[in-house]
Amino acid sequence: MQNHRHPCPPCPLYFVLATATLIFFAHGANADDWPQWRGPQRDGVWREDGIATSLPEGQIPIKWRMPIGPGYSGPTVANGQVLVTDRIKEPEQIERIHCFAESDGTNLWTVEYACPYVDVGYEAGPRASVTIDNQIAYSLGTMGHLHAIDSQTGNIIWKRQLQEDYQISMPIWGIAAAPLIYQDLIIVHIGGADGACIVALNKQTGEEAWKALNDKASYSAPIIIQQNQQDVLICWTGDNVAALDPNNGQVHWTSPMPPSRMVIGIATPVVEDNRIFVTSFYDGSKMVKFEPNSFTATELWRSVGPDEKNTRALHSIISTPIMKNGYIYGVDSYGELRCLNAQTGERIWEDQTATPRNRWSNIHMVQHGDNVWMFNEAGELIIAQLSPDGFHEKSRSKLIEPTLEQLRRRDGVCWAHPAFANRHVFARNGKELVCIGLAEPTNDE
Repeated sequence: MQNHRHPCPPCPLYFVLATATLIFFAHGANADDWPQWRGPQRDGVWREDGIATSLPEGQIPIKWRMPIGPGYSGPTVANGQVLVTDRIKEPEQIERIHCFAESDGTNLWTVEYACPYVDVGYEAGPRASVTIDNQIAYSLGTMGHLHAIDSQTGNIIWKRQLQEDYQISMPIWGIAAAPLIYQDLIIVHIGGADGACIVALNKQTGEEAWKALNDKASYSAPIIIQQNQQDVLICWTGDNVAALDPNNGQVHWTSPMPPSRMVIGIATPVVEDNRIFVTSFYDGSKMVKFEPNSFTATELWRSVGPDEKNTRALHSIISTPIMKNGYIYGVDSYGELRCLNAQTGERIWEDQTATPRNRWSNIHMVQHGDNVWMFNEAGELIIAQLSPDGFHEKSRSKLIEPTLEQLRRRDGVCWAHPAFANRHVFARNGKELVCIGLAEPTNDE
């Protein structure tokens, strides 16, 4: 285990935080970090104001870029810092956790640890985004290495090797679900033995607080919803959509969704009103309706096509859909952008212009007001509007080049979710991390 501090200007964090503060006040009061998977509220919504409404043709100007190794994990941003993980294979297999200055990309520190991949497909690197809570960074690696790191210094506060501690039945693509912070707990979805599919640890010490479920692990990140006037933890495992008490792991209800061929649930559950929607590549779509005033739930509808090319409703592989105003917008198995009626699963429309048609073709989507910002696997950033009337593209630019490290097909892909923070976008491929400004131009610009 090694921790590397890198030479940088005097008091680098002071200048980083001061710069972030100046940017914050120069553009108004509503600027946000992106401290975890899918944003501040873990819901894929970007709530900042002062954002550009159009993009330049061709390549968007890049503010800074830094070389990194391969990986699937998206960057996260907080406290004037950008955190991202990667993997290198020579001279030995190691995973790394990097911290860069948000202002200029200066490498502030790196933590690295030996991590041979065993029986893991798609070996580009770590999957789960780092979760930042106050000034502590929590990083979960592909083989179950969990670190709590002081993000200001790079010092390790505590660490666990969860594969050894919980005898994980390792999913074919490794551990992928981003850790969730809930009050004094860090909750991880790992598929451990003896009722440890979901495990909660004390976030300050790493000691176990509770464990729950005998299910297989999927790759889907857990979320918190409100049911019966309480916080409820929703976990889409390899066997069920499950609702737990996040304080103690008590199971409130489960709704089965066993895999037909293999566990391939990747998309995060999405919620609107009292409905939870999940979708996977082979097993299609499932809508669960939960009662708002009691701990009960029922399956509202289920839709599965005969195969991956002849699908019904939505068979998403990587992309997490949007559910809004009674409609679902998501990416099907070969990149078909679709709109569904959330009440019935009926398909309203399909469009193939947002991402090239390919098996597993992907778009990461983030809501921003009436617009949806879409990052497709070709490395393009798109501003669009999605409605029951169709896909309405407003602007499109190149953000970052696809690389072969994540998928050695079709000239490579961009599969890592970008971070939208402080009026910038931070994106990575298999070779670099880039920062691009997205602030609305002012009168003097």
